[in-house]
Amino acid sequence: MGDVVRVEMKLSGRVQGVFLRQSTCDRGRQLGVAGWIRNLPDGRVEVTAEGTKPRLMDLVAFCREGPATARVDDVDVRWVAAQGLSGAFEIRR
Repeated sequence: MGDVVRVEMKLSGRVQGVFLRQSTCDRGRQLGVAGWIRNLPDGRVEVTAEGTKPRLMDLVAFCREGPATARVDDVDVRWVAAQGLSGAFEIRR
């Protein structure tokens, strides 16, 4: 299956109030990766996910586009060692 890795992203642009969290959560669940997404006070959105690199690369590509209602201007991506996330992808508040 492949080694599990972790990706941490911060998305900026018009990313809050545009169904980005829900659509990213849905995509994360479709991909079978563990993790979460949440709004940040500064207007960005934070995503943390763990899974195989190919599945996470798919999630990163999805986040670069976002849903049609969003405008993603920048995605800061960090690849780090997995920390043992488990369970379904979720929205944190």
